[in-house]
Amino acid sequence: MVESQKAMPQPEMRRIRRIHFVGIGGVGMCGIAEVLLNLGYQVSGSDLKASAVTERLESFGAQIFIGHRAENAAHADVLVVSSAVNTSNPEVATALERRVPVVPRAEMLAELMRYRHGVAVAGTHGKTTTTSLLASVFAAGGLDPTFVIGGRLNAAGTNAQLGTSRYLIAEADESDASFLHLQPLVAVVTNIDADHMATYDGDFNKLKKTFVDFLHNLPFYGLAVMCLDDPVVREILPQVKRPTVTYGFNEEADVRAINVRQQGMQTFFTVLRRDREPLDVSVNMPGNHNVLNSLATIAIATDEGISDEAIVQGLSGFQGVGRRFQVYGELPVEGGNVMLVDDYGHHPTEVAAVIKAVRGGWPERRLVMVYQPHRYSRTRDLYDDFVQVLTDANVLLLMEVYPAGEEPIPGADSRQLCHSIRQRGQLDPIYIERGVDLAPLVKPLLRAGDILLCQGAGDIGGLAPKLLNSPLFAGAVAAGKGAPK
Repeated sequence: MVESQKAMPQPEMRRIRRIHFVGIGGVGMCGIAEVLLNLGYQVSGSDLKASAVTERLESFGAQIFIGHRAENAAHADVLVVSSAVNTSNPEVATALERRVPVVPRAEMLAELMRYRHGVAVAGTHGKTTTTSLLASVFAAGGLDPTFVIGGRLNAAGTNAQLGTSRYLIAEADESDASFLHLQPLVAVVTNIDADHMATYDGDFNKLKKTFVDFLHNLPFYGLAVMCLDDPVVREILPQVKRPTVTYGFNEEADVRAINVRQQGMQTFFTVLRRDREPLDVSVNMPGNHNVLNSLATIAIATDEGISDEAIVQGLSGFQGVGRRFQVYGELPVEGGNVMLVDDYGHHPTEVAAVIKAVRGGWPERRLVMVYQPHRYSRTRDLYDDFVQVLTDANVLLLMEVYPAGEEPIPGADSRQLCHSIRQRGQLDPIYIERGVDLAPLVKPLLRAGDILLCQGAGDIGGLAPKLLNSPLFAGAVAAGKGAPK
């Protein structure tokens, strides 16, 4: 039984009253800013352009500056920066001259977590969905958690919220190793894959050790929740000197899924837990990868004493996260409709998981895929994996690589990817130049019943709404709250 939870008072940060975020519109920054606003701090921030995110923060009382100038942070007591911001930024340079603290976003998140019951979700893939599922299940269990998520939780309409209980649920970002700032009471590791390797000097063993170090930030009475299906997580498990609970499809897992069945957007399965009755659950997301995300959630909820009824309710009522297999609606074509889906996946493992989910939920449908690689360095480092996994689409359109601030790398662009995929002899991909209107290119390729998947972490995120509103698809129907069939 869950004990009555009262909000723990958040001690003030002594002389800190005004907090300035450099790059406040970023997905990792805006959530922390919103929580601090709700705690009563004066929040300001700058970004290169206005967005729905900056407008939302402004409506809550944040002072927003467009562009980076020294005077923006003139009265700040502390600056919060992302890993993308360096000391040449005029706001950062001025703060350093004035001896104003400049802290990474993860350090500010750690400060919020310090006096709360922190639950941190780490792993190369699945962090956002798992964190969101935890927020949903905790809320269903009568706990009102604070959460900071790397995506928009559809049910809440935001990626962050200040709750009234002692719980804080947040993503732990390994991309810049900043998750080492966090000291949670519960930590999840969903999987460990080769990504952001520049942070780790290209050394995969260093990446693995950093995850172990992260888990050792737990107190001796904390809990490490680890996916036994992931070979690298399984490899580091003996090195973890903290209490552990494992989950997965593996028969040795403490929390295990059996009888998995997928029907379109819905996935049904039975959960086996040690010394507990089997529990039948469903979640409104396709794919075995989302079963694993759900199992991590169930493991933590069970350990925290949340009832099975609340677990079932929180999972079945989960409305998803923005850009994680988000169904935008139906596009009309001759003879019927096409289901339009947007997804954030930008690593070959994520792409493969989504394609497998499509095949499992809609085995009779063709998959028409518009994919935008993210970063030249990732495309170079995982080139062969991208070639292999993208070949599994029925129709493939490749947008040019989204650089994310990187300079082009010879042989690591989308034109070369198209060439390599074509050489395999299974698919004839179409290369898309930057700035091209995709609607006229996509429409002739579509057939009734197809699934059109727009995938990537760059500006392809704006493609699905553009297609939905394109005159070429007049009569398109936007998805409502109900899951499409």
